[in-house]
Amino acid sequence: MLKLLNAEQTKLADQYTIENEPIPSLELMERASYTFVKTFSERFLDKKKTITIFCGKRNNGGDGLAIARLLHQDRYEFVDVVIVDFSDKSTPEFDANLIALQQTDVSIFYLKNPEELEGKQTDVIIDAIFGIGLSRELDQSYQQLIEKLNLLSGKKISVDIPSGMPSEGRLYGNVIFKADWVITFQRPKLNFLLPLSAPYIKEWKVVNIGLNEHFIENTASPYYWIWKKDISDHIKVRKSFDHKGTYGHNLIIAGDIDTMGAALLTAESSMKSGSGLTTACIPQSGITALNARLPEVMYLSRENLDNTDLDKYSSICIGPGLGKTEEAKAIIIHLISTYKKPIVFDADALNILAEDENLLSQIPLHSILTPHIKEFDRLFGEHHNCWDRIETAFRQAQKLQSYIVLKNRYTMIFTPTGLCYFNSSGSPAMAIGGMGDVLTGMISSFIAQDYPIENAIIIAVFLHGYIGEQLGQKMYVVPPTKLIKQIPYVIKDLKS
Repeated sequence: MLKLLNAEQTKLADQYTIENEPIPSLELMERASYTFVKTFSERFLDKKKTITIFCGKRNNGGDGLAIARLLHQDRYEFVDVVIVDFSDKSTPEFDANLIALQQTDVSIFYLKNPEELEGKQTDVIIDAIFGIGLSRELDQSYQQLIEKLNLLSGKKISVDIPSGMPSEGRLYGNVIFKADWVITFQRPKLNFLLPLSAPYIKEWKVVNIGLNEHFIENTASPYYWIWKKDISDHIKVRKSFDHKGTYGHNLIIAGDIDTMGAALLTAESSMKSGSGLTTACIPQSGITALNARLPEVMYLSRENLDNTDLDKYSSICIGPGLGKTEEAKAIIIHLISTYKKPIVFDADALNILAEDENLLSQIPLHSILTPHIKEFDRLFGEHHNCWDRIETAFRQAQKLQSYIVLKNRYTMIFTPTGLCYFNSSGSPAMAIGGMGDVLTGMISSFIAQDYPIENAIIIAVFLHGYIGEQLGQKMYVVPPTKLIKQIPYVIKDLKS
């Protein structure tokens, strides 16, 4: 897992690296600027494009000045710099890089007023006005400047973070540089991983500038980044004498007369994720569909559920297509009162819990709630922004001693111990009904296989997004059935 940092912690990592590598601050800035230029030049191959770099007068602007000098050295022919001269204050690093740039023939223009930008045309705009240290709403002159920059037609690239956007926390306003691409240093910024960044960032890429990783990984932060290596290290190897009993028995309580598709998707994803046995507790009207589609999955009638020894199941998930009838609520009440191992709650099961706070408070310890944003708000009250939801999710996961999987582009997993894992995988091509049902079956399947619950959730969430991401490179939309078919192949490939 990679630990994620807030702005203050990133500054401390900078300072620690400077003091302990050791490396002068100016050389660390040079290293960051060189890495930016290397990454930029891999995409922007035409060295005859006009490039204008807008620089504030603090360290982000110092990066911009160094980037201008390095692009010029790399034979980009038409590089010019606009220094946003709205303040007399500057940092020593900015001043040193300005002196170095003045030794070249790169054009430098001092912008005193946003109106002076009128008529500006350029192929590429590099934004180095503000960095991660922004802690308040922009002054009016900066707002006017960024509004004008956003209207320019050139490709827009930000250095580390779009100007006007805080690294984390609520936005101070809606005047933020709209970047086609952000080249960010060492770690993604927390706000990049939330929907609030969507109007301002089309794409971002993290580049390593050599900050001290030992310091970063020993910094106290609740936020982590799940990536591919974390998964391959934790997938179990199947041994010679393993059998179906080794891999557990997963019970899926899902589906109604008109919503059997949800139950079938959940059951199939459970089976193909490796559960030794999968049983579907569905209405009798769904037996024909179950036998035709999934002959490997067993059937439990709804009528017999009350008389069934639930403890024989290694894991249980409930909710996809279940409906919100009194019968469905009665099933949940029975389940919570008789099965004391963790349960995966999704879809209609979440909606039923949302209507009965007392029922929600009784879910077994270490259960898993898998809401999307609207379901989350039904469970825990209306929220006005992402950071309010994050605060609530931390609080509720600890209060309920359960896991909350808040589904999104970068799905967040909140733990009873106060951690939040951001998932790195996924694709907009997965935005289609049924995807959540697939994830529910996968989580429950890995729990059945006796993975530690936290690992089961992390593996399922990453695999779900990773397969969708791979298919999304070839398909405009990824149907859930297509994703399910790839599960056993991708697990095998990742372990290999």
